[in-house]
Amino acid sequence: MTISETDLVHLRRCVDLAREALEDGDEPFGSVLVSADGEVLFEDRNRVKDGDATRHPEFEISRWAAAHLTPAARADAVVYTSGEHCPMCSAGHGWVGLGRIVYAGSTAQLLAWAAERGVLAGPVAPLAIQQVVPDAVVDGPALDFADELRGLHERRWERDGV
Repeated sequence: MTISETDLVHLRRCVDLAREALEDGDEPFGSVLVSADGEVLFEDRNRVKDGDATRHPEFEISRWAAAHLTPAARADAVVYTSGEHCPMCSAGHGWVGLGRIVYAGSTAQLLAWAAERGVLAGPVAPLAIQQVVPDAVVDGPALDFADELRGLHERRWERDGV
């Protein structure tokens, strides 16, 4: 499947949520859960600045979906996100049985930008979604957002003195 105009609209919201997170002192990531009929069901942004490194928006989506949607509705829903899921979020997605994932920026892009700046790797292996959830339906990256996402991460690293 390719990234559609509708996908780009939802990804735009994810990038806007990532910007909100950055402006609030957090890491720039945002995500949106959309039902099969196109209704935005839930959205969130990173909230890890206070010390809980599990407060990723993709993981919050999994928690919310498990509590509020039937298994069939979860399977038909689409998760949009500014950045490709980390392994924790991929696992949550797989365990809850959510549907397609569409991301604006890939893990490979983020790793390349970080390496150029000399940013050290995090404590968790940077695995692609399908390495964690082999049957996941995944589309991305959406190259339209690459420069903007890189800029958000550059601002984060500058703020954090990295």
